[in-house]
Amino acid sequence: MYQLNIDSAVGNESDVIDDDCTCNDLKLYGNVQFVENFADIKVEVVESFPDLNVKIVNSFPDKCGEWQIVDSFPNFKVQLVESFGDIKIKFVESFPGLP
Repeated sequence: MYQLNIDSAVGNESDVIDDDCTCNDLKLYGNVQFVENFADIKVEVVESFPDLNVKIVNSFPDKCGEWQIVDSFPNFKVQLVESFGDIKIKFVESFPGLP
């Protein structure tokens, strides 16, 4: 008979982030610097259907979705965009990581 693949039918966007919390071999946790140009990844902030839930932490950003904001020596650089970002994130107070 026929089998419907639900993920492809609804366009599952979270496939851009791998199970090991990487996007194009870029780890999505650690020290992050927000920049206007020359970013490693462009991020769109949303309230619904994020690819990644992000929690801003003050130390030890070693779990998926935990970001510590720094001014120098970041693990990766992020540019916030209004649309057409590489990934969509939602800032959360608890339960960071893949939704």
